[in-house]
Parts: sequence; C-alpha cells; structure tokens
Amino acid sequence: MTEEGNPAPAPRSMFDRMRERLVPDGLPEDDRGRIRMVVNSLVLHLHPAKVPERTLRWTYSWGLGGLSAVLMMLLGVTGIILLNNYTPAVPQAYLDILELRSNVWFGELIRNLHHWSANLLIIVAVLHLVRVFLTGAYRPPRELNWLIGAGMLVLVLAANFTGYLLPWDQLAFWAITVGTSILSYVPLAGEWLSRLALGGPEVGGNTLLNFYSMHISFIPLLIFALMSYHFWRVRKDGGLTMPRGLDEAEPPISERVTTIPHLVRKELVFALAWIAALLVFAMLVPAPLEDIANPDVSPNPAKAPWYFLGLQELLLHFHPLVAGIILPGLAALAVFMLPFFDTNPASVGVYFRSRRGRSLTFLSAGLALVLTPLWVLLDEYLLNWSAWLPGWPALLSNGLIPLAVLLLPLFLLDEWLVRSFKADTEERVLFIAGFVFTAFLILTAVGIFFRGPGMGLYWPWELPVAGH
Repeated sequence: MTEEGNPAPAPRSMFDRMRERLVPDGLPEDDRGRIRMVVNSLVLHLHPAKVPERTLRWTYSWGLGGLSAVLMMLLGVTGIILLNNYTPAVPQAYLDILELRSNVWFGELIRNLHHWSANLLIIVAVLHLVRVFLTGAYRPPRELNWLIGAGMLVLVLAANFTGYLLPWDQLAFWAITVGTSILSYVPLAGEWLSRLALGGPEVGGNTLLNFYSMHISFIPLLIFALMSYHFWRVRKDGGLTMPRGLDEAEPPISERVTTIPHLVRKELVFALAWIAALLVFAMLVPAPLEDIANPDVSPNPAKAPWYFLGLQELLLHFHPLVAGIILPGLAALAVFMLPFFDTNPASVGVYFRSRRGRSLTFLSAGLALVLTPLWVLLDEYLLNWSAWLPGWPALLSNGLIPLAVLLLPLFLLDEWLVRSFKADTEERVLFIAGFVFTAFLILTAVGIFFRGPGMGLYWPWELPVAGH
C-alpha cells in the first residue's frame, strides 16, 4: 500500500518495459494502443495466442528452431554490411577482405560474426533435425514441415559452400576445388553441372561471381521464404508436439498459458544470450584467412569445407560414384521418405519412442563408434580391393563390392533385432539411423583431425605446424 492508502502498482515485466520503449510516450493513447496492437500481432502471427505450458520446457526442443531463426537474422544483417565493402572480382575480393579487417570500423568483428554464425547455423540446423527425428515430430500431419526443414538444411549447406569462396584465399580456393570435383561424377550430366557451377573448366573469376550471386540472392531469399512458411506450418499443424515421458502412454493434459509474456520472454532471453555469446566469441576468435588464392600452389592436404569432410573421407575408401553420388543420394532419399514410411503416431513426443528404442539407439551408436574407426584403419593399411580383383571395373572392385560387404552386417543386425527383440518399424529406423549418423560424424572427425599431408592418417600432434 502507498502512504495515501492506494494499492501499490504491480511490478512491470521485462516485456512490458521493452514494449514501452517501442511505443513513444508522446503519442495519444489511441495511437499507443494501435502500435501496441501491431507489436502483439507481429508476435502472434508467428505464435498461437496460447501454448501448452509443457512445451515451454527447454529440455524438449532446446530452442534449436528459434536459434536457427536468430542466426539467420544475424547473417542477414552482417551480410548486408559486408556487401557494402566487397567486390566479387579477382584479385579485388581478397584485397577488400584485407581492407575490411584493417581499415573499416568494426569490419573484422562483423566478418567474424558472419563467419562463425554461418558455421554454427549448420550445427544447429542438423541438431534441430535430429531432435525432430528423435521425438517422432515428422509424422502426419507434420510431414510437409519435415520436408521443408530438410530442404532448408540443404540450402544452408549451399549458402555456406558458396560463401566459403568469397574471401578468395588459398583455403577457400582449394576447398571449393575439391568440393566441386564431386559434381563431375554425376552420371551423364556431371561435366555439364561442373562447368555450370564453376562458370568454366576450373575455379576462377567466373566461379567467384557465380557463387557471389547465389550467395546474396537466390539462396538467402529462398531460405527466408521457406523459413516463414515453416514457422506458419508449425502453428497450422497445432504447434510443437506434446513432450511426453517414456512411461506416459497418452499425451498429458497441459495447462495452456498466453504466448505473451510466457513464451516471448523465454525466447527474448535465449536470443540475447546467444547473441552476446557469439559477439564475445567473434571478438576473441578471428575468421580464418590465408594468403591470396594461387592456382599453381596446392596446399597439402587440400581439404573440402569441414561439413563436407565426411564425404571426402568416403571418397578415399570408395569409387567416387558410390561415395559422392549413390551414398549421399540414398541418405537424402531416406530422409525425405521417412514421414511416409514411419507413420505411427502413438509415440510422438517421446524421445527414442520407448525404452527399447533408446537402448537400441545407444547400441547402434556404440557399434558405430567401434566399427567405423576399425574399418578406416583396415581400409587404409590392409584392404586392397583393386589388387584383389584385377581386371574388374573400378566401380565394382572399389565401389559396389566393398559397399555390399559393409551393408551386409547392418542388414543382418536389422534381422537380428526383428527376431530377437521383436523390434517394430520405428525402433528399427532408430537403430539404422543412429548407426549411420554416428558413423558419418566419425568420418567427418577423421577428415578434420586425422588426415594430414597426402591425406594420410596422422595423429594431430604429429602434423607439421604451418609455416615450418
């Protein structure tokens, strides 16, 4: 109570204070109400008016979808700033990066923030897809949004890949050279696709202009358009799936709370915390920049961007058509067909579907942790399919036959699960997906940390230090 006996005013929330700053005090009350209504409508255009309180738990969604949107906004803002200080021409592109780092106010910070946000976006988008997969949130009626999300992940990879060349340094030039070489192995249209992407027979000025054009126009516009529709579909499909525990047979009844301020407050704090963390990281860790690109001097080893090193590792063990086209194509097909193959709605919202599903997923990940490095070592030092099958076409001796040898144990394991554990479709999907995903992560780690000169296997501490 105040001294006059009147009730003390209720404390204002953080959201109320923020909204007051957005609404000028000098406006008439009617105008203030209209602006407040516009702000609220903008929020409620993306979210329903009320959401189940249980879906607000961070441990269910981890905020990965919202973080992806925050990173896209950061990339858009920093990208526009960088556009004003960049020329997509050889060698001016490299000189502009040097100018940006040394003579433009906060230029290096903006570039660092753009670079690390783009790399983090790949990780967050993959984790978001994994989270949706593990909770079964791709099943009807959400199958369309799963397809849109998978398509956006492909576009995020494309955006990072096209942006990788723009600094025009040795790292970028040779990474793109290695990465685009895979296109030439596409049956029938490989050479045409390679020349179309490169703008010629090899990486050069036309490639830089092509990548720059796609990086600043077609790809980001398509991502933002799909992202807007993706968020709308989440609301259209009933919001997030209801999180459930392993022992809950039915979706729990959850109290519904208003989006403003309960959800918006959490999203705001989460976004500000991540932006602050990225700013600190960008101030401490500079984005890489090597010497200007030199087509006549190849680094040893020449590696693709880190997010494609799993594919490059596969190229060391299989025929390029198998490693670069067949295996990625089968994986992409499986991802896009998943909602139409695994349609059981009973376990939607439950991590790993069931206790047996969780055990089988951990078992498959453990098997991949052991068998993948073992296979890499055997293929590096012992296996020699081409020598054992002389005169055979390379596609068979170093491609389809080794692939069949590897897939046969996985097929036998799947049959063992069905017969011994009576595993259903969703548990078998978890087992196979857990094995394949873990194996690819290990191949990526091998490519990043354990491949040295000549792409041979080395311990990281045995690799020569650059410049020595």
